[in-house]
Amino acid sequence: MNVILFSWEYPPRAVGQLADYVKTLAGQLVKNSVQTYVVTYHDYLTGGHDDSDGVKTVRVSNPVRTHIGVLTWVLTLNQEVERVAANVYYDLGKKIELIDAHDWHFIPAAVTLRKAFDLPFVYSVDSLEEHRSHGANSPFNMAIKSIEWLGMFEAEMLLVKSQWMRDEVARIYKVPVEKIGVISKESATWIKDILETYRNIAEGEGSK
Repeated sequence: MNVILFSWEYPPRAVGQLADYVKTLAGQLVKNSVQTYVVTYHDYLTGGHDDSDGVKTVRVSNPVRTHIGVLTWVLTLNQEVERVAANVYYDLGKKIELIDAHDWHFIPAAVTLRKAFDLPFVYSVDSLEEHRSHGANSPFNMAIKSIEWLGMFEAEMLLVKSQWMRDEVARIYKVPVEKIGVISKESATWIKDILETYRNIAEGEGSK
């Protein structure tokens, strides 16, 4: 099985806990015979790299250097994410089974690749704009919420780390609960559950 993970942070670039989570996930996938590519951002450590744990990382920088905020930064960066992910897809003979997009930042790229290549993706929800900026409804916040909604609508399945987050996703975005899987890293069956989810979606048995 071949998968691509999208994450806007990944070691050595760590902004929060997501970087370590995706690093651990990628390593565990490799240990379970999943060829794993991580497409991520770094300002200057760019290009492909074979990590010691068997994970293949591809880091991109933003071709646009000046930004007025995180939204323009994300949207301009997505074109590079799409480009390198498409290169991986073609280099492997179109044998990528799915993309797992972590958090909202690379959702536009995931949606584009889904439509261009009929490539399913999982949206792993790490946080929500409603929680990061509680009650804020400026155009900036609404734009991010729209990207989150797009990912939830287009993804074959959403993965969250707690029952509370599942309920929040369902409440805020009106997502059917059967489309939301709860998989906690603290569970003894964590990686087994993720592998089963990936395989079901790759075989066309996702919730969508």
